[in-house]
Amino acid sequence: MTNTLQDVLNWIDEHLEESLQRVEDFLRIPSVGTDPAHDEDTRRAAQFAGDLLSELDMDTTVHTTPGQPMVVAHDDGPGTGPHILYYGHYDVQPADPLELWDSPPFEPVRVDGEEGPKIVARGAADDKGQLMMFIEAFRAWKAVTGSVPAPVRILLEGEEESGSDSLEPFLHEHAKELESAVCVISDTGMWTPDTPAITTRLRGIIYLQATLHGPSHDLHSGVYGGAVVNPINALTRIVSQLHDDHGRVQIDGFYDDVDVDEALLSEWKGLNFDEAGFLETAGLKTSMGEASHSVLERVWARPSCDINGIWAGYTGPGAKTVIAAHASCKISCRMVPNQDPRVIMDALKAFLEARTPEGCRWEFEEFGCNPGICVATDSPWLQSARQAMNQVFENDAVLIGSGGSLPIVGSFQSILGIDSLLVGFGLDSDRVHSPNEEFSIARFRHGVRSHAAMVEAFGALSS
Repeated sequence: MTNTLQDVLNWIDEHLEESLQRVEDFLRIPSVGTDPAHDEDTRRAAQFAGDLLSELDMDTTVHTTPGQPMVVAHDDGPGTGPHILYYGHYDVQPADPLELWDSPPFEPVRVDGEEGPKIVARGAADDKGQLMMFIEAFRAWKAVTGSVPAPVRILLEGEEESGSDSLEPFLHEHAKELESAVCVISDTGMWTPDTPAITTRLRGIIYLQATLHGPSHDLHSGVYGGAVVNPINALTRIVSQLHDDHGRVQIDGFYDDVDVDEALLSEWKGLNFDEAGFLETAGLKTSMGEASHSVLERVWARPSCDINGIWAGYTGPGAKTVIAAHASCKISCRMVPNQDPRVIMDALKAFLEARTPEGCRWEFEEFGCNPGICVATDSPWLQSARQAMNQVFENDAVLIGSGGSLPIVGSFQSILGIDSLLVGFGLDSDRVHSPNEEFSIARFRHGVRSHAAMVEAFGALSS
């Protein structure tokens, strides 16, 4: 470790409370980018992030788009070598159901946890707390040396939680401005609180809303019950056929292109994954899914299919004897690399259409169709990041997979021609997308220190 890096790490520790206050100010902005009622709040969050970067003397612009703003900042650092692009998103998931929060979701509080104090608020881990780690790392370098040790570019968006509709057009329009050697993303997780990780494999996703239409209008169940199709009965019967009794998805061709890397599976076994502990974070003791595969393999290397929502008919208080005219559900499939999302989407629709009851019709609406991603493990940027984190943690960084999806990784590959370096500091226990989302202060501190070490390593690699 260089003396300068040690000085930067010391500065981070000495000014940690100030960093946390900036994070909490950010979290107080209810930037639910998918909700039009929060459009002004989301724009305010973009400006807040832009102001933070401007304070660091970075050339910063908050760009308007057809959707939420894009924040872009530049810092040439030493002025040599290729730029490193940093990506994050300032929009957050809706806080519903509000009654399950122990404190208001946009009034961050600090409470004690197993790792020590933690911040509880929507966006604490996904992704405001994590993107603030590299901003605070740049702040530390600027405070100690006056400069960031590598040329950097920063891109922050406000539509990640709702499909990033404005991202790809923006990347095409600003491809030259965003030209970089690699993109660093902190929106993933660690292996344990003491073991950092680099994610090299992500699942893709398709998301379909399907509505089954039956009668022309809602019907009296006494007059028509037992004589006409009930779309709710039919829909639930159809979606119950998506899996067999052993957890395998029954969509035709669903597993045709699933490629199992035995060497990778062998490496993952060495991680000694705690299945019971993983299930405990969900409040469960028993796993479900493909019985012939381990829990870790199911999440990182196998595709899945889930119903994410279902609604129809009367759901208010008391009784209303009605046969609904239609019934709807939302279905998502997580896919592994090599699977074609378009093929799977079409196969899912065909599965539903093949089971259409007489006199009914389907209406489909797509909300995502993105492939799984593999990141090259022999990249010099990855190896440099891994070595840098080893200066911050006692345990060496490990390479892991993720069951989640980050479509932006594919967008950066196809439009900017760059790979992404997925270095995150979340844990499964952070309750991301759920009430009482949290992020431990210890992991935030480790994240800031890790980004400080990594950007120095990137500067040495690019010079």
